[in-house]
Amino acid sequence: MSDTALGTRIRALRRRDGLTQAQLADRLGISASYLNLIEHGKRPLPAALLIKLAQQLEVDLAAFAPDAELALEASVREVLADPLFDEHHLIGTDVGELVRASPQGARALVALYGAFRDTQRTADGLAERLSEDVGADRSGVSTEEVSDLIQRRMNWFPELEQAAADLWRDARLETQDMGPGLKRYLTDALGVRLRFEPAGVGHTTRRYDPERKELVLSEVLPPRSRHFHLAHVIAQLLHADLIEPIARDERLTTEESRVLARVAMANWFAGAVLMPYDKLLTAAREVRWDVELLGHRFRTSWEQVCHRITALRRPGAEGLPFHLIRVDVAGNISKRFSASGIHFPRFSGVCARWNVFSAFQTPGLVRTQVSRMPDGTAFFCFARTVRREAGGYHAAQAMHAIGMGVPLSFARELVYADGIEVGEAAAAVPIGVTCRTCERLDCAQRVCPPLQRPLRIDPNVRGTSFFAPPEE
Repeated sequence: MSDTALGTRIRALRRRDGLTQAQLADRLGISASYLNLIEHGKRPLPAALLIKLAQQLEVDLAAFAPDAELALEASVREVLADPLFDEHHLIGTDVGELVRASPQGARALVALYGAFRDTQRTADGLAERLSEDVGADRSGVSTEEVSDLIQRRMNWFPELEQAAADLWRDARLETQDMGPGLKRYLTDALGVRLRFEPAGVGHTTRRYDPERKELVLSEVLPPRSRHFHLAHVIAQLLHADLIEPIARDERLTTEESRVLARVAMANWFAGAVLMPYDKLLTAAREVRWDVELLGHRFRTSWEQVCHRITALRRPGAEGLPFHLIRVDVAGNISKRFSASGIHFPRFSGVCARWNVFSAFQTPGLVRTQVSRMPDGTAFFCFARTVRREAGGYHAAQAMHAIGMGVPLSFARELVYADGIEVGEAAAAVPIGVTCRTCERLDCAQRVCPPLQRPLRIDPNVRGTSFFAPPEE
C-alpha cells in the first residue's frame, strides 16, 4: 500500500469514528500536523505508530501497510545513506517509491550492499593480517540472514513451542530442578551418555559425539547453562524434522546460514523448555516483567529471560511487543529483534544516545530511558550489562549489554517504569537510528553529517558538534 493510499485509509477510518485530526493525534502521542502529513501521503508510517493506529481505530493490522514494507524501506534508506551514494541524491520520497515499485529489487539492493560491506570487511581484515593465511569470512551475511528469518517470523515458532511442551510432559520436568529430568531423558529415551570435562581441557563448553552418542559439558557451566545445553542437544536429536523446514527457508542463501539457523532454532527450543509459555506469561504479568525475578523463579539468566519474553507471541495470548538488542562495548550488534516497531541499523552503528550504551557505565545495574525518534514515536527502554560465565580466575570475561523496550503506551506494565513520568515530553531522550539517517541537527554526539544536508564547514563558527551546522 502506497503512502497516499495508506493516508486515505487512515483518514477514512478516523472519520468513521467521528474523530478530528487533533483528537486522534492526541491519542497517538503525535502532533496534529504530523498526522496531517501522514494522511496526505507526505510522511511514512513508522511500525510503532502503525500498531497504535490499529489499536485506537480497532482494526486489524492487515488494514494497513505490512510491517515488512516499512522495515524494507528503512533498510534501503540506510543503504542509500552511505556516502557512496551521495552524488545521486536518493532521499525523501524516492526511497518509498523504489520499495513500492519493486520490493524484490529493493531487497536485492539491500542484499548486494550487504555483500559489498561483507567483502569490504574481509578485505580490511586481509590487509591487517597480510602475512597470515586468512580465508574469507561470511559470518556477517549468515547472521544477518538468520536475524531476518527470525524477524519475519516475529520470533514465533509454534511447532517448537509445542515440542517443548511435549518434552515437559514426557520427561516429567520440574521448574525448580530441571537437571535430573533432562539428564534422565537424554540417557533413557535417547541413549546419550553424559559426562563433564574439567576446566582447562580443550576450549569448548559443549561437545556432542554422534558416533559414540556422548555429550561432554564443561564443568564451568552453571546449572542454568547446563540445562540449556541439555535441551539444545535434545532438540538436535529429536526434532530435526521440525527444525529442517525452517532452516531451508529460501532466503537463507548459504550453507553457513542454514547451519546457523539450525543452531538458532535448537536454542529457541531450549529457551522454551527452560521457561514454559503459560507459566512464564503468568509469572511475567504477576511480577510486571521484572527480568531478575523471572530469572530467580525459572533458574535462568538475565539474557535467557530477555530472549524468551520476546518470543511470547502466541495469537490470543501474547506478551508485550518487546524489542531486543545486544551490543558489545565497541557498539557491534550481535543480536537484534523488534516487535515494538523500532528499527535497528543493519550496516552501521547504533545511535550513541541509546541507553544500551550507558549500561556499560554501571555494570549490573538497570538503566531506563524514555526514547523519542525523529518522527515522534516513543519507546520505554531498559538495559543492563551481562557477563559470560567462563569460570576460573584467569578466564577471559566477555561483557555485553542487553537493551529491551516497548512502545511507550505499554510502559506502565513494566516495573522499570515506576516513578518515571513516561507521559512527559521533557523526559524523553531524542534518539535516532544512525547519524546518517537521523534528521536531528542539534545532537552533540553526531559523528557524520546527516544525509539530508551536505557537510558545510564555516571555519569561524562552530555548532553543537563538528558535523552539526550552527544555528542560522
